[in-house]
Amino acid sequence: MAKEFKFPDVGEGITEGEIVKWFVKVGDEIKEHQALGEIETDKAIVEMPSPYSGVVLKIAIKEGETVKVGEILVVIGEKGEVAKETVKQPEVKPAGVVGYLEEAPEEEKVETKPSPKQETEHVEVLATPAVRKLAKELNIDLPKIKGSGAGGRILEDDVKKATKEAKEPELKIMKKYDMWGYIDRIPLKGIRKIISEHMTKSAFTAPHVTHFDEIDVTKLAEYREKEKKVAEMKGIKLTYLPFVIKAVIAGLKQYPRINASLEEGNETIIVKKYYNIGIAVDTDAGLMVPVIKGADQKSIYDIAREANELAEKCRNRTIDLMDLKGGSFTLTNIGSLGGIFATPIINYPEVAILMTGKMFEKLMLEGDKIKVKKIMPLSLSFDHRVIDGADAARFVNTVKQYLENPEMILAERN
Repeated sequence: MAKEFKFPDVGEGITEGEIVKWFVKVGDEIKEHQALGEIETDKAIVEMPSPYSGVVLKIAIKEGETVKVGEILVVIGEKGEVAKETVKQPEVKPAGVVGYLEEAPEEEKVETKPSPKQETEHVEVLATPAVRKLAKELNIDLPKIKGSGAGGRILEDDVKKATKEAKEPELKIMKKYDMWGYIDRIPLKGIRKIISEHMTKSAFTAPHVTHFDEIDVTKLAEYREKEKKVAEMKGIKLTYLPFVIKAVIAGLKQYPRINASLEEGNETIIVKKYYNIGIAVDTDAGLMVPVIKGADQKSIYDIAREANELAEKCRNRTIDLMDLKGGSFTLTNIGSLGGIFATPIINYPEVAILMTGKMFEKLMLEGDKIKVKKIMPLSLSFDHRVIDGADAARFVNTVKQYLENPEMILAERN
């Protein structure tokens, strides 16, 4: 019997996904756990494994289209079976995998009430409840429609076609120019849409304040240059990021309210006792934030290796959804692009984000001598509902202390 494979409620606030690619087509025989296609959800592209062996009877969502939680992705049945029109079930059952199966309801024969012109005529219409509901919403008289389905069944497409014929076609003209010249129109969808929604919520929910500072990382730069050679022998690219992460964790341990989130419904500040550090990664598809879990338990080399691996997975779109979840604090960097200071938007519902800028050399007075120092600029944006400016400054001072004295980081490393 035909079974519907629906997009499930997997939690984590996911309400929809976009079909990236189908690996199968109607008529293909498939096996249980075989990948049916790829779907993009909350910045990650994941494969959809089939929970059932059989034949693909119907693909309900085309590539590039968006599917809501609870909507049918594909219908799977037996060889020779025909997919029937089905009723969309409003109830969504949670699932721990990408998709679940549900029995496809049988088609119903529906008798309609005779119209005024057919008082003595008994009219029988073959249509599903979903089709009847659509016809009612569109004010279409089903007995007047000729069904294109088997045995004269009226399908949704028949109703939609009748609607178009009943009124003048509505043309949506998209101009390729404005009063100043030619333009391109780019649909706001996929990762860019998710980023837009996430940033808007953060900006309009948390009152942002940004604290700036400069850190003398001359000693750290010298140490890193020595360690780079050792790291290269281990196949690791050693950047400043692992050192910044370690310094940040030291600051979070001293000021735990910065390693937190605000649960607005219960008006509660949730202080995290774990240190899962998100790192913003620039990709062709948009900004992604993979998370290094338990960073306080990992060495400088471990963090460097994991950060590089996660960044690569983001760029080639093989990142696992769970690698983008569970962060308690986020780091971002504009230094590689030349920026010095900025006002980063908090990775909501976290309460703070730290940005590092492009390092530069600066003449500074040390005793009675002027020396050239290597400076790392920092920008800390924080949620002023949870964090006061004084604590934000103290937190940055702790990060500064550790980065200016790398021996403190080395003393605590695992």
